[in-house]
Amino acid sequence: MSDAYGVPPQAPPAGQRTGPRAGFGERLVAAIIDGVLVGVVNGVLFGLMRGAGYGLGGLVGLAYAIYFEGSPSGQTVGKKVMNIRIVDADNGGPIGYGRAFVRYIGKIISAIPCALGYFWMLWDPNKQTWHDKMASSVVVPTSAYPVAAWPG
Repeated sequence: MSDAYGVPPQAPPAGQRTGPRAGFGERLVAAIIDGVLVGVVNGVLFGLMRGAGYGLGGLVGLAYAIYFEGSPSGQTVGKKVMNIRIVDADNGGPIGYGRAFVRYIGKIISAIPCALGYFWMLWDPNKQTWHDKMASSVVVPTSAYPVAAWPG
């Protein structure tokens, strides 16, 4: 495959993606905002349903993450506030709901060894956490990858 001038397109160097990435602080604040939102919903559910609300709490967090992260915008409420989004590491498009689920499971794995998987982005050349790597995703500023539409 070549462009209009007959020159084959140049891929980025092996193991390196192009474009800016969201920083650790931005991602942390977005996660705190999302955690507060999910926590409030879980608190209401627990208060209304007593013990049954506890089981629903995990489902609320799962549904929230998959719905928003898998949507075409790739933004949870926290990510929207912080002007960042999740995109496919290879093509910059949405990751979809299946990979959003993989990413959610990856977040659990990232947290197990003293949150090492979350801190991994601090020295990773692509600023990817373990769950980003598992879902082949990256978190980027919306200024570099504009959002076409937000869910809802």
